[in-house]
Amino acid sequence: MSYTLQHIAKILKSKSEISSEQLINYLLIDSRKLVHAPTTLFFALKGPRNNGHAFVKELYDKGVRAFVVSESGFQELAPEASFIEVSDTLSALQLLAAHHRKQFNIPVIGITGSNGKTIVKEWLYQLLQDSFSIVRSPKSYNSQIGVPLSVWPMMEHHQLALFEAGISQSGEMDKLQKIIQPTIGVFTNIGEAHSEGFLNIRQKVNEKLRLFTHVKTLIYCKDDPQVHTAVAGLWQQLHRDDSNDFTLFNWSTVSDATLQILTIFKDNGKSLISANYKGQTIQIEIPFTDDASVENAIHCWCVMLHLDVKPKEISKRMKQLEAIAMRLELKQGVNHCSVINDSYNTDINSLKIALDFLVQQQQQPKRTVILSDILQSGKPERELYQEVSDALKQREVHRFIGIGEKLYAYQNLFQQLPNLETKFYKSTESFLSDFPQLTFREEVILLKGARVFEFELINQRLEEQRHQTVMEINLNALVHNLKWYQEQLKPGTRIMAMVKAFAYGSGSYEIARLLQYHKVDYLAVAYTDEGVALRKRGIQLPIMVMNPDASSFDQLVQFHLEPDVYSVSLLNELVDYLKKQGIEHFPVHIELETGMNRLGFNEKELSVLETVLDTTVLKVQAFFSHLVASESPAFDGFTRQQGALFVKMCDRLSAKLSYPVLRHLSNTSGIARFPDLQFDMVRLGIGLYGVESGNTHIREASTLKTSIAQIKQLEPGETVGYGRKGILQNEEIEREGKRRNELEQGGEKPCSFEEQQKALGEISRAGTIATIRIGYADGYSRALSNGKGKVMIKGQLAPVVGWICMDMTMVDISHIPGVKEGDEVIVFGGPLSVKEVAKWADTIPYELISGVSQRVRRLYYEE
Repeated sequence: MSYTLQHIAKILKSKSEISSEQLINYLLIDSRKLVHAPTTLFFALKGPRNNGHAFVKELYDKGVRAFVVSESGFQELAPEASFIEVSDTLSALQLLAAHHRKQFNIPVIGITGSNGKTIVKEWLYQLLQDSFSIVRSPKSYNSQIGVPLSVWPMMEHHQLALFEAGISQSGEMDKLQKIIQPTIGVFTNIGEAHSEGFLNIRQKVNEKLRLFTHVKTLIYCKDDPQVHTAVAGLWQQLHRDDSNDFTLFNWSTVSDATLQILTIFKDNGKSLISANYKGQTIQIEIPFTDDASVENAIHCWCVMLHLDVKPKEISKRMKQLEAIAMRLELKQGVNHCSVINDSYNTDINSLKIALDFLVQQQQQPKRTVILSDILQSGKPERELYQEVSDALKQREVHRFIGIGEKLYAYQNLFQQLPNLETKFYKSTESFLSDFPQLTFREEVILLKGARVFEFELINQRLEEQRHQTVMEINLNALVHNLKWYQEQLKPGTRIMAMVKAFAYGSGSYEIARLLQYHKVDYLAVAYTDEGVALRKRGIQLPIMVMNPDASSFDQLVQFHLEPDVYSVSLLNELVDYLKKQGIEHFPVHIELETGMNRLGFNEKELSVLETVLDTTVLKVQAFFSHLVASESPAFDGFTRQQGALFVKMCDRLSAKLSYPVLRHLSNTSGIARFPDLQFDMVRLGIGLYGVESGNTHIREASTLKTSIAQIKQLEPGETVGYGRKGILQNEEIEREGKRRNELEQGGEKPCSFEEQQKALGEISRAGTIATIRIGYADGYSRALSNGKGKVMIKGQLAPVVGWICMDMTMVDISHIPGVKEGDEVIVFGGPLSVKEVAKWADTIPYELISGVSQRVRRLYYEE
């Protein structure tokens, strides 16, 4: 369904006189994700830091001719464009989506709750796609912006809609209800997630239930008393009018319900669930055993029963449920390639999201897509694959490899595209047979395939085979943290992001690319070669080099890097070099000493600076200094003393200059604690990666994982590792520990081997150890040896036994059932905070994160 721009102006009740009959197919809120300019309508949204109106000219130059704005004065900048003026662009986006939703009279399932929304939505799609043509929210598009963008793709051929809704504070759900207008509601559960914006759990439940004020049927679990009580209140409210046909479909494991769960039997990776429904016993089997999956599957079961899917058909489809990939993974591939692995499902909407992620990656000049047939899309096949072809063209993909009977049949739709290299195979097996003849080198490769095509086999061929230990970096967490700190800044204050030390262990280029994409103002590295590497990979942001030396002056000039000038000797060397080269107005940052006593000019040395600043050799970009203890309230007086001294020194030096100069003093912990010290720019370091003492608003971005290489059974008296330091301590006779230490150290009286063994046997116990694939060469500190450190296996802590080796570490798993060789081990991150591990090692999180060896592969993912 297409709208003309004139029609949209009327829907939005704009006073702008719009005569254009331009057709609109795409709604855009992010200038970086422009796909098809001639049919795009850009909504200039305003956020805490970014204002979409600032990108109108950029989009106009790229061919966009339709805009929804809340500011005026753009006609001169974009004379051929049409501007629909409204008071609030976000409200206008929501209003347009709500109008679009009203054009369809099909079942619309609205899903909300604290957890499981996306899984239930995606499983319902898997279970119902054979019966209905379905439109659904892409990924987790459940916010005030995400929901209208989810509803917009509704088309005449759709027979069922699946939309999820998430809120973070009171009053938000009413807006989402008007957009989704669900006819069937699913309430997954209630929990503590995102509770900051609510007074208590009861208010949170009631707010979420507002999504269902006009549904015909609400599906929920009545076992949670707070949810059940709130639903009962909603039922009474809606039944005051006898004409209301609102009904409840509930399920329970403990009491009577529409679907009464009788038994849940878990065995061998499967769960067999039996229930009573309308007086009959029915059952399903799912290929999962965790409680969350069981709960999500039962919600889906209820929906299918309500939609009159036959129990036998439900049972058949439930057995085929597949795990949902909640993230796109970016890995290092063979021959300097990057591999984006999204080989779990295919549909046109998720393909477009994956393609947008592909476009964001600029490590390599070439873009390749390997795609399987799209199953059960509900669209005519030729129309579907024409849309895929258009999507590839719009995103300037260089090579396309199609796998499957359908893509093979419609290959002509892709072969006619200019500048697109194509190859087609009827099966994954035939592609793998041809793999040795194909060349993949220096390109970004997107793998997007339905699970039945087993694209994991292709991934294994393309992914560089390296160390099984991996550092996972959550790009969503990084962006979340960046935005949180941006929201703490005064208007106009810039951000310099620190990507020194391999971006605190996270990977310099990958993080720099993300920061450039999200429009930070500056980057900072420690050494010139780090800056050179970023320039060679296409990073265009201004880069400050914090530790330059005379040997790197040529590279500073060649690669447009801005050195930190911190001493008289460095200043003189740089000025002499620039004069010899005939270079003027070279950009530098001047470091001032205000209390760190590390690097920088002190007050007595300012006269030397004043002499040089009066020349044309240098162009001072900024004056800066370092806060010593901004995180500690005990030193707040000293921090303010630093701030006063910094202002005094800056004012003195600025008097010698005829142009304005930036000032930056505040670091991660100072940003929120000292708003008055933000000045023109702040330097964001470890906080970007989710580590700042006492800050509960940010998310740790890095998780270090490894796996179990071998499991061994120990008998009393056996030791582990070098120096025989590792034993499984017998806690009942721990007092004998001193005796063992004396024995190991030799004591005053040498002991025989037999006496040592006897003593060890008395104080040690039998048990099980696991050898895991990480050691101090990977950055796992030896300070965590001999029980000080712990790792997490199957949700439980396993203490380190003995000394940490160069490549291996042994841990005690005696108390953890069901552990197998190859199982995942969390070294830090996720449920095991790096802050806690740092305490055990008697160090700081910075050291642990930045100390992870570069031989440990990095995996970047976007949820």
